[in-house]
Order: sequence, then structure tokens, then C-alpha cells
Amino acid sequence: MIPTSPFGRTGHLSTRTLFGAAAFYDVTQDEADETMEIVLHYGLNHIDTANSYGKAEQRLGPWIARYRDRFFLATKTEERTYSGAMHHLDLSLQRLQTDHIDLWQMHYLVDPAQWETAMGPGGALEAFVKAREQGIVRYLGVTGHDISVAHMHLRSLERFDFDTVLLPYNYIMLQNPRYAADVAQLLQVAKARNVAVQAIKTIQRGPWGTKPHTSASWYEPLTDQAEIDLAVHWALANPDVFVNTIADIRLLPRVLDAASRFQPGTTQAELEPKLAALGLEPMFT
Repeated sequence: MIPTSPFGRTGHLSTRTLFGAAAFYDVTQDEADETMEIVLHYGLNHIDTANSYGKAEQRLGPWIARYRDRFFLATKTEERTYSGAMHHLDLSLQRLQTDHIDLWQMHYLVDPAQWETAMGPGGALEAFVKAREQGIVRYLGVTGHDISVAHMHLRSLERFDFDTVLLPYNYIMLQNPRYAADVAQLLQVAKARNVAVQAIKTIQRGPWGTKPHTSASWYEPLTDQAEIDLAVHWALANPDVFVNTIADIRLLPRVLDAASRFQPGTTQAELEPKLAALGLEPMFT
């Protein structure tokens, strides 16, 4: 089984790996059902999805209806206006077959112009606050990609007291001095304010470039179990980080297997020489 830890100020004891339902973007219900059995086998109790993840919310719906009390449920919207965000929330509730969301997140909020819209009058933030006041959602978060994401998350936390953040967190991305400095500052602020931090792209090998896509993931992932172990254990070695799993149902069991064998006391420093030897490339520069 995978250990649990308090998910920031929510108090929920979430498994250190969260099921990233982007893996259900374009799968059949049968494939989703088989995958959810694996999720239950490993004891995962936290699901992260999004309105924009293709068929994911629909595929999760039957499982949420059946096991709503078992899962901390998170979803996201990329809408930046009040009306657009509220419309997405209604759709998510219908698709997920539930009357409430545990964590609602502003998805991919890194563009400065979009940030101003979302945080301004008539913006998505007003919808987020309203939905929380109505009890439709319990907690609020912000997510993103790109090299500027940690900096933008810090800006978001200055503007509003979000409960969670989500961003790329892996060995090769942190070799970028600018990104490493921004992430270090974000982690410091998050720890001081008890904001949960979610890591994505943990098992990234690099961008696909001209290579044929042999995985559903939009980046080239590590596929060898020993290499996945290194990457997952490196992320889990930071006790303040939760790992959001890969968007590929075929690789998911390897990620969960790695997480289930993580040994407390492992340090990132002891794993980094082996990770450095893998020839990893950053997704964002």
C-alpha cells in the first residue's frame, strides 16, 4: 500500500500518489474500469481530473457515484470568467455524478493576461469563491505548466489564499537555476501557509520531438521500472510533495508499484547521480 499524508490544510490524509485521471482522456469505459480496480488495489484515495481531460470525467462518473466517500475528488477549469467557470462546474458535477467537489482548481493559469482576467472583476476567482460559499466545492487551487509556473503560483498566492498548487516537479526541471529558485521559494511559502503541493511530470524523460509517440502521455515518459523507481522515489523523497500519476493507463501500474516500494528516509541527493546518468531533457526551457 502507498502511505498517506495530510493534504495541506484540508486535513485529508491523501495517498502520496494521486490518481491523475488525464489517463482517461481517450479510453473506453472497460479500460477505465480495469484501471480503477488497480487504483483501488493500491489504496489510492485521491483523484485529480479536469473538465478538459477528454472523456475522463464521464469515465470516472460511475465510480464516483459508487465510491464517493472513498475519494478526495479534484477537478479543474480553464475558463477565466465567472460565467464560463460556473458552466464548467455544472458540467463537471453532472459528468462525475456528484453534488460536490473537494478541490476545484484554476487550470494552467500561467499567462499574465489570462491571470488578470481570472483574478479580476467578473473573473473565475469570483466563481470559485461563490461555489465554496455555496458548499459545492470545499477547497480551491491553481495549476500550471511552463518555466514561469512557480513564479505565477507565487503571484496567485499573493492575490488569494489558495489551498493547493500543482506544477512540474522532477530532477531535470530543477537543473534550471531560475526554475529551481522559483520552486524553492514556492515550496517555502506553501509550507509556511500549509498549502498542498502536487507534482506532475515526475517520470518525464523529455519532449517527444520528432520521435513517434509510443505513450498516451504528451511528453516522453520513462518506461523502465528501475528508472521509474528513481524518478518517483526522488519526488517522494520530498515529504511536502504529492505525486500526480502519469496520463497513461499502461504505465500507471509501474508508477504505483514504484510508489508502494518507496522507503522513508530516502534522500533526493542519493538518487540524483543515477538520474543524471539517464540523459533526461527538460520539457520547458
